Amino acid sequence: MLNRRNYLSLLAAAGVGAKIALKPTPSLAQPIPPEVGGADDQTAGLFRSIRELHGSLRVLTRKYEGTTLRQTQKFDGDTLIDDQQRWQLAWETRRIPGRQGWDVTLTCTLEQGEAEQTAISIDFPFKKWETVNYVMIPGIVYNGNRYRTIGNGYNPDYPADMYYNPRASLVTSNNPRLALDTSESSQIELETCATAAPSMSFFSPRFKKGWIVLTEQGTRLGNSGLSIEESASRESCDFRISAPVVRRLAAGFGDFRPSGDSAPNWSAGDAVSIRFQVFTFDADGIPALLQEFMDVRKSLTGATVPRNLLPMSKLAELGTDICRANFTETKAGKYYLPENSKDFQLGWVSGMINTYPMLALNDETERSRVAEELDFICSRMQGRSGFFFGYISSDGEIRSEKSHPDFPAVQAMVRKNGDVLFWLIKHLMILRVQGHGETVKETWESAARDLAAAFTRTWRECGEFGQYIVPETGGIAVYNSTAGAIAPAGLALAAEYFRRPDWLAVAEESAEFYYERDVKSRGFTGGACADISQDADSETSFGLLETFMALYQYTGKSAWLDRAKVQAALCSSWTLAYDPLFPAGSDIARLGGRMAGAVWASSQNKHAAPGVCTSSADHLFKLYRATGQKKYAELIRDIQHAHAEAVNMPGHITTDNLIGSSMERIQPSDAEGKDSIGEFIRTRNSWTETDGILMALELPGIYVRPGEDVLFTFDHVGVERIHGNGRSTVLRLTNETPYAAQVSVLAETARQSARPLGYTAFLGWPRVEVPAGGEATVSVTSNGKVTRHA
Repeated sequence: MLNRRNYLSLLAAAGVGAKIALKPTPSLAQPIPPEVGGADDQTAGLFRSIRELHGSLRVLTRKYEGTTLRQTQKFDGDTLIDDQQRWQLAWETRRIPGRQGWDVTLTCTLEQGEAEQTAISIDFPFKKWETVNYVMIPGIVYNGNRYRTIGNGYNPDYPADMYYNPRASLVTSNNPRLALDTSESSQIELETCATAAPSMSFFSPRFKKGWIVLTEQGTRLGNSGLSIEESASRESCDFRISAPVVRRLAAGFGDFRPSGDSAPNWSAGDAVSIRFQVFTFDADGIPALLQEFMDVRKSLTGATVPRNLLPMSKLAELGTDICRANFTETKAGKYYLPENSKDFQLGWVSGMINTYPMLALNDETERSRVAEELDFICSRMQGRSGFFFGYISSDGEIRSEKSHPDFPAVQAMVRKNGDVLFWLIKHLMILRVQGHGETVKETWESAARDLAAAFTRTWRECGEFGQYIVPETGGIAVYNSTAGAIAPAGLALAAEYFRRPDWLAVAEESAEFYYERDVKSRGFTGGACADISQDADSETSFGLLETFMALYQYTGKSAWLDRAKVQAALCSSWTLAYDPLFPAGSDIARLGGRMAGAVWASSQNKHAAPGVCTSSADHLFKLYRATGQKKYAELIRDIQHAHAEAVNMPGHITTDNLIGSSMERIQPSDAEGKDSIGEFIRTRNSWTETDGILMALELPGIYVRPGEDVLFTFDHVGVERIHGNGRSTVLRLTNETPYAAQVSVLAETARQSARPLGYTAFLGWPRVEVPAGGEATVSVTSNGKVTRHA
């Protein structure tokens, strides 16, 4: 059996991947019980499980000329004889404990003869297929991407029929997809590295079943392929793992190009081992598939082991220093520079988000600067309807964020307006908690009230928030999408702040609408990014989770917690579940980067990023705290640690820019060309820097419940429990990084954890100083008190 250590070593030696030391993937399987059959029949249980969905499993050789498939041949049992060639299969099949799953390592050997340009595939053909089946390949394909497509490239213009048309269908960019038109061929071809986890899955409403297959990144032949192909009649569908990947076309950012893939030549004695896991399970809907996926997404590749590189306090220090130096005055107004331009945009990646951590510093100078930015925003960027414009140039020109010559009215992103409402209320809240309520201006509160009223009015008139609105009139210019995913969270906060229960009612109604239409029925959320169409994206997924946790906090209804669990599962599908192997010599490989936790952007923009745009994703921590389920804490810890891997530090250069800066591209796929895999873009993005600061603020470094055997570490320190009792515990903290750490500690009881965590709770967390390369021992009591030992 070819284990993971040998696989990585072979790829590295061949120049395909980095020479990094990783432990073999631990086996999570048990031998098949004897009652299943003898040695020749030990895969019977696997085959029976697939037949529950009228599926089967077959192994084929696939002969190519370049990327053109010339011939396929199916194994007869475990042997295939073709002229002078003799191929042989060997199976190692195990049950996965606690789940309806099977772990398989299949070794294919060419025992005699030679074979040119040949790949091996494991096919799962399903009969009684229906196009209503929900198909997911995490991070790139949701609901088969079976929607109307527009354009043939990055950020295509919207056609006229999408404007002011509530009946317009959802549209996406030109992405890998199953065909909408039955007259077209229906096929998806992907490389494993184009996904958040090398996986394919579907849910069948007809049979009330879900199916998931997981595999490894590749074999000794290189990265593997994932493909899905429907028959012309759509009555059957084939899911395929191939070693290696051989695609006709590779997907880019909304387009396709020749892949440049090739199949290898074989000599007698050559062999390849492909490991995969198959799960077949009862499911009453798409949410059940999503939650099963979250539970098994690391089942094959194994638990991730993040590196401790950069204490969160150091990250926050460097990030706020960068932001502090970027405060500027332009003709338009005074503000912290967004991104790498002097022009200003609200929300999404910029304004009124990067100001929040500057308020958290509780520094008079920065508080004054934030006030000047809020004055500028509220006086220059709010339309008559109450909605805000999203973009203003440095010389003061308001610009449209989507445009069409037939519709000249200036439009703005609904997503940005949702961000403004949510973050503006958070600004007002933190100022009051810090004791600076007197600095809160009526103009700021009035702007927030008008925006909440605008969202409420639009919901009551239209039954949705749309994707683009006209701030002057309040009319929806482009309907559909989940662009307003975070708007209900903003309404919930505004309802609490201004004592407006009617706004909370609208927040609940609109959040339920998004859950029922987009999550439960479509199986994805999308349309929140300015540079995509209505494609599936990660940002709306995390934004809607923010909404569900806000509603749980302000209503106490368990239904919102249940929906948050489903939403977190959807979020996990956008997050790298394992540490990809990057090409030898690439930036990430040279640094030994462990990128599990990087967050894929969207179905159009096929790359991962360091962090959630733009959020600390502390709602995942709140979900962990409310449920006690570690998978949510592990997900946000992965995200935070992947972010640190991308930060520019001495000896760890990622941006060729300021120390503490970072950029938005972590690229495991060849969507931007094979030469871009594993390469950092030599620039900086302020939103990723803001993300790092927010995670450092809003996530505790250590979460502990003394006497309850609950201890979880988010910060880049080691933590060991020395001893304790029901009221307190003694912890030893070690810091192996070259930077001193100020580690925040949240200690509480189970009863306290049942109460939702407020948005400014982090201000009260005590901190422990741990010197660079040193350690500290502290006593932590259940009432949150932390005492350092001498």
